[in-house]
Amino acid sequence: MAFQIRTDLALEARESAEEASGDLRGVSVDEYDLEASDIHVTKVVIESANGATALGKPIGTYITLEAPAMTEPDEDYHKEISEEIAKQLWELLPDMTREQSILVVGLGNRDVTADSLGPRVTDNLLITRQVMKEFGAAAYEREKMHSISAVVPGVMAATGMETAEIIRGVAGQTKPDAVVVIDALAARSTRRLNRTIQITNTGIHPGSGVGNHRNAITAQTIDVPVVIAIGIPTVVDAQTIVNDAIGRWNVGEHGSGGALETPELLPELANFYVTGKDVDEIVKRLSYTISEGLNRAFERFGAES
Repeated sequence: MAFQIRTDLALEARESAEEASGDLRGVSVDEYDLEASDIHVTKVVIESANGATALGKPIGTYITLEAPAMTEPDEDYHKEISEEIAKQLWELLPDMTREQSILVVGLGNRDVTADSLGPRVTDNLLITRQVMKEFGAAAYEREKMHSISAVVPGVMAATGMETAEIIRGVAGQTKPDAVVVIDALAARSTRRLNRTIQITNTGIHPGSGVGNHRNAITAQTIDVPVVIAIGIPTVVDAQTIVNDAIGRWNVGEHGSGGALETPELLPELANFYVTGKDVDEIVKRLSYTISEGLNRAFERFGAES
């Protein structure tokens, strides 16, 4: 009896697909290390419908930053991560050398720590739209400045509305050139928990990693030219932990390939998701790291003009 471990990471979907079928058509992968900052970058580009089907992800670009020490309270290290986030955003957001209106959306539930990444990121953003509308870039002593706004739509249980509906309504009134969506993700590997950042230009399907599917937030569904999604896995499926443990036991005790030998136990764990005991401090730290990356990306052209 096989089971499906859920993941929001295209990197892990690619690994699973390669394990199952070997070579992937319609998917290109570029990997490199940033030695100075100890960050491993993987760029997965899904180029065709075949690749999208194989990975279960939409066609587009998925950039993954793996930083082993991201959970540590090292300010200098987190600054390097923020700089890399800003750099990758600049490559995905089109024409950032001209003034643009950008809406940042913090997805998730502020009252659930492991799901509060999005709302916490918006708390630390430099919001400029209200000032730009009144005084323009001169208020910041610059020639050019992006107009940044933010919204935290909450969760459907509290609002009675799909998140995509709320964002589409806000975007319809404010007419942003791009939307950047922040959300907590789920991973299939415990070693990537709180140590991985995914940036993609395909938008996001909120809750898909934990089997709680909501309407997609994409350029098409909210009628915005560009939708960038940024996320960090803060939970793992309980099945993952059991599978890892049994796999290691099989390898260590029996020399097998780590095949799962007790699948009949796993359905009971299908709705359990696990996070670290210090998730409060980690989410607080990582939300600030992402917000700093966004602030640097949005301010960069103004500093260079």
